[in-house]
Amino acid sequence: MTEQIDRGYEAYLPAQTILAQISAAVVVTDRQGNLLYANPFAVALFGFPDRGKLLGRPVLSLAFSGGDAGKAAELAKQVLRGRGGDGTFAVIRGDGSRVFVRAQAMPLRHPSGSVDGIVILAREASRRSSRRERDRVALLERIGEQLAGSLEFGSTLRHVAEILVPQFADHCIIDLFQGDKLIRRVQTNAGGWIPPAGSWARIGDPIRYPEGHFCQQAMTRLEAVLLENLDEVELPRAPSQPSLEAAEEIGLRSVVAAPLIVRGELLGVMSLALSGLTRRHEQYYDADDRDFLSAVAGRVAVAIDNALLFEEERRTALAFQTSLLPQQLPTLDGLEVACRYVPAKPLVTHGQGIQTQVGGDWYDIIPLSAGRVGIVIGDVEGRGARAAAVMGQLRAALRAFAQDDKPPAEILRKLDEWCRTLSPAKGRADDPGAPDPPMVSCTYLVYDAWSRTLSFANAGHDAPLLIVGGEVGELEMEHKGVLLGVRGKGVPALPTYREETRYLPAGSGLVLYTDGLTDRRHRPDGLGTYSEDDARLMLHQAVHRVAHGDVELIAQAAQEAVPGDIDDDMAIVAIRTSPVDLASWDCTFPAEPIKVSEARRLAEATFRSWGMEGEQVELTCLLVSEVVTNVVLHTAASRPPRQALTLEVAGTAAQHPSGLIAGWEPVPFSDDGAAEEGKTFTLRLRRGGEAVWVEVFDHDLRLPRIRSAGETDEGGRGLYLVDQLATRWGSRPTRDGKAVWFEMPLRPEVG
Repeated sequence: MTEQIDRGYEAYLPAQTILAQISAAVVVTDRQGNLLYANPFAVALFGFPDRGKLLGRPVLSLAFSGGDAGKAAELAKQVLRGRGGDGTFAVIRGDGSRVFVRAQAMPLRHPSGSVDGIVILAREASRRSSRRERDRVALLERIGEQLAGSLEFGSTLRHVAEILVPQFADHCIIDLFQGDKLIRRVQTNAGGWIPPAGSWARIGDPIRYPEGHFCQQAMTRLEAVLLENLDEVELPRAPSQPSLEAAEEIGLRSVVAAPLIVRGELLGVMSLALSGLTRRHEQYYDADDRDFLSAVAGRVAVAIDNALLFEEERRTALAFQTSLLPQQLPTLDGLEVACRYVPAKPLVTHGQGIQTQVGGDWYDIIPLSAGRVGIVIGDVEGRGARAAAVMGQLRAALRAFAQDDKPPAEILRKLDEWCRTLSPAKGRADDPGAPDPPMVSCTYLVYDAWSRTLSFANAGHDAPLLIVGGEVGELEMEHKGVLLGVRGKGVPALPTYREETRYLPAGSGLVLYTDGLTDRRHRPDGLGTYSEDDARLMLHQAVHRVAHGDVELIAQAAQEAVPGDIDDDMAIVAIRTSPVDLASWDCTFPAEPIKVSEARRLAEATFRSWGMEGEQVELTCLLVSEVVTNVVLHTAASRPPRQALTLEVAGTAAQHPSGLIAGWEPVPFSDDGAAEEGKTFTLRLRRGGEAVWVEVFDHDLRLPRIRSAGETDEGGRGLYLVDQLATRWGSRPTRDGKAVWFEMPLRPEVG
């Protein structure tokens, strides 16, 4: 008879029926953590998707997120070794809401005694955890860990809202002082409810609580204020009548207002409320909830204070960083340019603790002689203030070197030497803590829009993308070079920097970038990271899609090519060459005084054909006469074709860029000041959008300089006139002599 009754109970109360009715989550997994069973309470608690698609999926990816997934994995390993365990975990449900659960895990054993899987019993970590002090302390610790997940002010406030709504409240409002004004910083409501316009204050609005309001009382008394049941008491005076009506509309039931105090300073007030927006078992706050939420407010205040301090530090660092970058791009002829600098995400550690966004990536656009332009992009290794300071010095040094119109390879050699001088204690055994010389990747390019030639040298930097006819590839670089600051004297097998030249077709483009764009990034789906090859492929595809767009669109596409937060700052420079040829004229003359007037006459005709106004033509032609006369008077006499000086360095031949041989003296001039037979000079004119450039080339290697002419001197005033009347002027060495140039505006009002 007893046996029949037992069988009847088994038929009436099968295990499935019992598990479906108990108010606790029951989850069973295999040894690999794949889900085998979840009762209905677990599905609701964890916010699992369609139950029919759950079996066989990893439970960690379904329930736990972020750092808690790793914490849960460690607990699973412990259980599989035969030992049970428990913990408090944050769970992100399918609808995006966050809930804290208290979970206990036990081994599921085979009759033979071996562990076949894991059984998890879980329940929501209730705010009424005072019944179990250990749970309450654990919950506060987890809230503290969540708030410590970011020092960025916006992220911290977002974490506060995610933690408190909807698990502890239907409404979370945080008001913070900004000076002497109270400003609404957070307003989160359950179910996506939005207060009617003109009722509750919006984020960013100033707010003033009337006397007797619970938030005003909390800030005045510096303690949490509880309104346990608003159904039984009259709602205190509201900031406005529409605000009161909105509270009545949603059925506001219970409120706790807690001051946000840190280091004895009142930051603001946090108010939490329960209303009719959600159906929950505990519909009213009580004294235990007030104490618990007051403790939560203390942790929120510390998190907000840390975030505010970090934001101030970050603003200072970013102001320092951006002040070292170009504040405004120059107007260029024959070239469109768009630049981007994106700081890294805060709170990235590189073995040096928490760091700000400041880094060592930089770019620059440098106007050079005769409309040419220097383009540089580089990356100082490391992050922090030192990297930014080195970057600023490096940019200033490169700008100074570039003004001498040296070839790109020569400039990189100078920068390499400069980097090695930044560590005065290098090699000293008595100062092991001295910083090493900075290591820098850099590419320096010089573009001539009239000849469409691009000269460049590289120091270990990634090759830029090349856009030609809508197709995207990489600019061919035969010599990648080594990082600046790496190559020491006498180090074998490290090549010197080499200059290369390419022709850029009309309408072609380049995209230069630093490695922050393609470094490993975490995938948004949480499945590992993108490799550099993946990132490069996405970059190529993104640029290809907008290859026919303008440079701003190309730069934006490159910036957004790889999803996810960047772990290093990045710089991007996009350029596009003009689709039409720019106007120019040149002519070669014998270096004779009689040719000065002819050069001036032809220059005048050219200037007038370009639309230059009369007085401006006369002024520019005056300077043409001065420069040409100077060349005719001082052109060196003819000499045999020069053979470049070749040096053997580390087994490789390196040609001296200037071609000068020590001890060489130019042939003296003839007595009458005219150049000897066979010598010539070339006059070249270039027209830009707002200016013209005049260049005079000759075969004399000596560069001109301004003289201080005396009152009785017959000459020495020509270059002084050029210096006073031209917008800019200068000289640069060429392969077989020099070029003297100056710039004049097309119209007087432009200058």
